[in-house]
Amino acid sequence: MEIALQILLIIFALGLIGAVLLQKGKSAGLTGAITGGAEHLFGKQKARGLDLFLERLTVVLAAGFFILALIVSYFVGV
Repeated sequence: MEIALQILLIIFALGLIGAVLLQKGKSAGLTGAITGGAEHLFGKQKARGLDLFLERLTVVLAAGFFILALIVSYFVGV
């Protein structure tokens, strides 16, 4: 049981790393620092398509990784 959970935890970790690396950078450089990122506040750039999918996948994988890490630590500690 422990080994299966640890393998699943590794899969979630690798998936999370891949999803984060595939996302576009959100920094606007010097322009974003001067304007204060107002275009992000007013929603002019809404995420669509692959960007939206990767954002949601990252949230799901992060939550799964966190929960699995707690479960694995419980079983290893017992």
